[in-house]
Amino acid sequence: MLPSLQTGYRALVFGATGGIGSAVLQALQADERCGEAVGLSRRDGFDLEDETSIAAAAERLGSGEFDLLFDATGGLQLDGYGPEKALRAIEPAGMARQFAVNAIGPALILKHFVSRLPRGRRSLFGTLSARVGSIGDNHLGGWISYRAAKAALNQIVRTAAIEVARQRPEAVLAALHPGTVATRLSEPFAAHHDRLSPDDSAAALLSALDALPAERSGCFVAYDGKPIEW
Repeated sequence: MLPSLQTGYRALVFGATGGIGSAVLQALQADERCGEAVGLSRRDGFDLEDETSIAAAAERLGSGEFDLLFDATGGLQLDGYGPEKALRAIEPAGMARQFAVNAIGPALILKHFVSRLPRGRRSLFGTLSARVGSIGDNHLGGWISYRAAKAALNQIVRTAAIEVARQRPEAVLAALHPGTVATRLSEPFAAHHDRLSPDDSAAALLSALDALPAERSGCFVAYDGKPIEW
């Protein structure tokens, strides 16, 4: 599953009850080379928008290292706010929620958990971004708040990778596009689009992340391993 990591590697999945998160966790738990795979979600009192709960989760898990941190959190329709079709549809509260869930939350995960990556060996951190977060690949417009929040997430990953490399040169951080996956998130927008199953997306994401060399830490890639322009 993750041949670049040592046998007996430990993994931690955030958002472990979502469509992709649960598939990632199940894939890791089924891997004979994985020593332990732990999931965090709201069911465990883990609230992406409450830093206190994130810090408490880190403390609750003890001081052990994790070779893989996989952030499968995120949201598209939040509190009734869906993707905007035009500038006139922007709502400040809706935009703030997009940034809280899709950018600030993952940044807080990095803040409290990146120190759990080992210093003396290879480790991985992946977070779910989206191709629509690419600025250079935006040819359709719309979805302003969601696009902007995912673009911010990409910058967060890029910047964090630079800092992490100073003490953990073998660590790889990446923003990952999971494809269009058959989950509740994509259901309202999936008409006439082929969708990956959560299991297929999870397997592809883990494979793409595992294949990245340390020199590419901080990159933005799709589930098939192909780079996506910023």
